Amino acid sequence: MLIWTARFSRKKAALAVIALGAVMAALILLLGRGPGEEEAALPQLADNGQRVAYLQSLGWEVEPEPLETLQFLLPDPLAEPYLTYNTLQKDQGFDLSACCGKQVSRFTYAVSNYPGRSEGVQVNLYVCEERPVAGDVFCAGADGFQAGLAFPQEAEA
Repeated sequence: MLIWTARFSRKKAALAVIALGAVMAALILLLGRGPGEEEAALPQLADNGQRVAYLQSLGWEVEPEPLETLQFLLPDPLAEPYLTYNTLQKDQGFDLSACCGKQVSRFTYAVSNYPGRSEGVQVNLYVCEERPVAGDVFCAGADGFQAGLAFPQEAEA
C-alpha cells in the first residue's frame, strides 16, 4: 500500500485553485476560437474560379469574369442600408454582422440562365475572409427585382 501525503497551507491551496481556473479559462477560449459548424460548412472562395464554381453549384450560369469587383469596410455596428439587406441574408443562412468592421469584397457577375429573362440579370457575391457572407440576384429597371441566391424553382411569366 502506498500512502502519499502533502501539506498545503490555505495560501497554496488558493493559488492552486486560481492557477487551475486560469488553465481551464485558457482552454475554453482556445477551443471556442475554432470555426463553428456553420463557418466550416461554408466553401473557401479564395479565387475567381472557386467563386464561379460556387455560383454554378447553386444553379447559376455566369460569365467567367466578374463585371465589377468592389472592396469596402463593413461598418461596425451595421447601419442602414446594411440592416435591411441583412434581413434578406438571414433568410438564406448568411449574416453580415459576423463581418462588422472587416474588409468585404463584392463580386458582380452577369447571369445568363435566369428563368424568363435572357439578359440584364446579375448576381452579387459578398466574400469576407475567403468565405461567402452574403449574396443576391437582381435586375435593375422598372420591372426589376432582388432575391436571394437560391435558384428559382418556377419560371417567371
